[in-house]
Amino acid sequence: MKTFPILAFACSIFALSHQTASAHDDKATLREEGRYLAAASDCAACHSIKNKPEYSGGVSFTLPIGTIYSTNITPDMDHGIGKYTEAEFGRALREGVRRDGSTLYPAMPYPSYARLTDHDIHALYTYFHENVPAASIPTPENGIRWPFSMRWPLMFWRWAFSPAPVKAQEKTLHEFADAQMARGAYLVEGPAHCGACHSPRGLTMQEKALTASDSPSFLAGGALIDGWIPTSLRQENRTGLGRWSEQDIVDFLKTGRNMQGESFGAMTSAIVHGTQHLSDSDLHAMAKYLRALQPFDRTQTNWVYDPSVTNALRKADVSARGAKLYVDNCAACHRTDGKGYPAVFPPLAGNPVVMGKDPASLVHIVQVGATLPKTETAPSAFTMPDFMHRLNDQQVADVVTFIRHAWGNNAPAVSAEDVAKLRKDMPPRNMADGEISLN
Repeated sequence: MKTFPILAFACSIFALSHQTASAHDDKATLREEGRYLAAASDCAACHSIKNKPEYSGGVSFTLPIGTIYSTNITPDMDHGIGKYTEAEFGRALREGVRRDGSTLYPAMPYPSYARLTDHDIHALYTYFHENVPAASIPTPENGIRWPFSMRWPLMFWRWAFSPAPVKAQEKTLHEFADAQMARGAYLVEGPAHCGACHSPRGLTMQEKALTASDSPSFLAGGALIDGWIPTSLRQENRTGLGRWSEQDIVDFLKTGRNMQGESFGAMTSAIVHGTQHLSDSDLHAMAKYLRALQPFDRTQTNWVYDPSVTNALRKADVSARGAKLYVDNCAACHRTDGKGYPAVFPPLAGNPVVMGKDPASLVHIVQVGATLPKTETAPSAFTMPDFMHRLNDQQVADVVTFIRHAWGNNAPAVSAEDVAKLRKDMPPRNMADGEISLN
């Protein structure tokens, strides 16, 4: 008869143990959600440098106002975010306000992060404070010219151009009735902050549109940053994603390559650190959303392959401007027909980067080269060498003009003066060490 208290005590211990295990499981799930969101938000690409602790900052951004360095976002108490409360952390991400009350430079994409839900903020905060090792590394001092070095005017910029989180979330989360489209909109407009690079900006550096419902200029292509021109992610046939299938977009975000092209610059960092780690369902949601964006430039004619240059080269006719340079330096990988070896060496025929109005990306990649690193599902890496020390400005202009004219690309010519200016303005090449460059 006296076994009842013992049985009750044992049952209470079991219940307590079960609750503790359940709480532990919930915490582990929350930290995993935070890790996933950090990848979706591209945090490592902007806050990590090779051979230094992850998220310890120091990545440089070369902007018209000067150079900005990303901050240490490890939980270090002195140089990181260790002293931030969850409310302060959320305010920094969604409103661009630091713990000390000053405004962050909008290189931090808080106008996009304003769409992050309270739950996602909680998951991110938990992950960064419990899973990321603290690193006692100070952030380099920004090289911003006066008067742009003053932070207090940014408060007015933030009020004018950064939406309140509640309104931003309502706008994005209720933009589409279809669940998959809604998820794609949330990822593209929110954590992935695609518009921060791929949308045009106004005179005061604000994004002209933050969502698809704001303006057709959303994701219509960005301005030159670090030598690269971010292309349109809308459905332009020649300079956008108009000829990419949903699977093409998924493959690109997962591996950095597809049958249409390959990543370079900061897009490679975004894929390696971010989108390759997303689920197939989320990648398809993003792709479906991007495929729904109508062209911003509706004047473009469809690209049609023109074989005349191919036929001339196969007959050893290199009389066209830059033709011999192309054969000697480019054709081995990209072929005389310009079709390359897709998923290994990208096609130049019909490539949106090649046909863009501004040739900066094409000139830059000829000058400095690029490396397509391995990903989890595409373990091979490929490197294009730089030609800066092999070709002079006139030769770079000639070969780039040839590529932009050939195979139906029909893009404007490039002059030696154009190349010289781009070379002069080009930031130091440091992509292998985590430098951010935009394609």
